[in-house]
Amino acid sequence: MLKLVYIFTDGSCLGNPGPGGYSVLLCYKKHKKFLNAGFYLTTNNRMELMGTIIALESLKQSCEVHIATDSQYVKKGIENWIYKWKKYGWKNKKKQPIKNIDLWIRLYKTLKPHQIHWKWIKGHSNHMENIICDKLARLSANNPSFKDTGYRKITSII
Repeated sequence: MLKLVYIFTDGSCLGNPGPGGYSVLLCYKKHKKFLNAGFYLTTNNRMELMGTIIALESLKQSCEVHIATDSQYVKKGIENWIYKWKKYGWKNKKKQPIKNIDLWIRLYKTLKPHQIHWKWIKGHSNHMENIICDKLARLSANNPSFKDTGYRKITSII
């Protein structure tokens, strides 16, 4: 039986592009863990993707994962677009490389071991975990530490 993990993510950008940050809340049984980071120059969509990627990369074993995001870009991308992009060499309908290809490929690689359920939640709608993640993502954007959204080692929750 797979461990059941709930993940809440958010991304923020002060200007687009501009300084940005992501935040993640991982919940397993009674355990909660926050992950966050800020970047000097990025976009909102990159930060939304990074939150999801970092959350999934932090899981050390296969899990049943319920991910809540307020990003339509991430949810539609993962449920509708990503498999078509992969099939056509990570290109869009115009045969151009998709935006944020590095992060979409990285996200795609994180999906395999898990049974994932995606949920879109409306941002700024009194959803407690989303409010917390939003505040932490904005705090991270206001305190950037990284030059780009490249890989950095993180600790595991599971």
